[in-house]
Amino acid sequence: MSVIKPKSVAGISIPDSAIASQATELLLEHGTEFIYNHSLRVFLFSSLNGKRNNLKYDAELLYVSSVFHDLGLTKKYSSADLRFEVDGANAARDFLKSHGLPAASLQLVWDTIALHTTIGIAEHKEPEVALMYSGVGLDVMGEGYENLTESDRLAIVEAFPRNDFKKQIIPTFFSGFEHKTETTFGNIKADVCAYMIPDFHRKNFCDCILHSPWSE
Repeated sequence: MSVIKPKSVAGISIPDSAIASQATELLLEHGTEFIYNHSLRVFLFSSLNGKRNNLKYDAELLYVSSVFHDLGLTKKYSSADLRFEVDGANAARDFLKSHGLPAASLQLVWDTIALHTTIGIAEHKEPEVALMYSGVGLDVMGEGYENLTESDRLAIVEAFPRNDFKKQIIPTFFSGFEHKTETTFGNIKADVCAYMIPDFHRKNFCDCILHSPWSE
């Protein structure tokens, strides 16, 4: 897949450092146009939220996190038994480690990706973690849509089209973990399995307690 990435959209500069460019190349090589557009919108929405709230954050690390956040859904990075969020986080950590980034940056990016679907926790973490969580929430579920100006929304969607996003995103999620539905236990992606699989039986936390080997 070949695309021309703009230098800025909606007043937000898109990182073009060597690390950012190489991360983008991996996304273009192993992802899809759909995931690429979603990932870049997430970065822009996250950045706009950061700008609106006057937050200090590392734009390059936020960009790399956005680029890798759904790569765990792809064949290249999907494991047999880990949550897709963890697969993406591990891939990003390995990528940044190869560039010699410090441990604190590796952990920050890992957390940003691994927690991007974790409601009730991610928004209370470091700015990069909280911002990407907000960007994903805006693009996927419209959270904070009322804070997005029409001009910014149109600019972002023109640069990175949604392309029937509502109909495509659930099957796209499912394609990344249909071989390991057990990894959705205790997280929102179990809803995706229930939507896509007739008679899907969710693992139940209370059953885990009541049917444990303990006698009392």
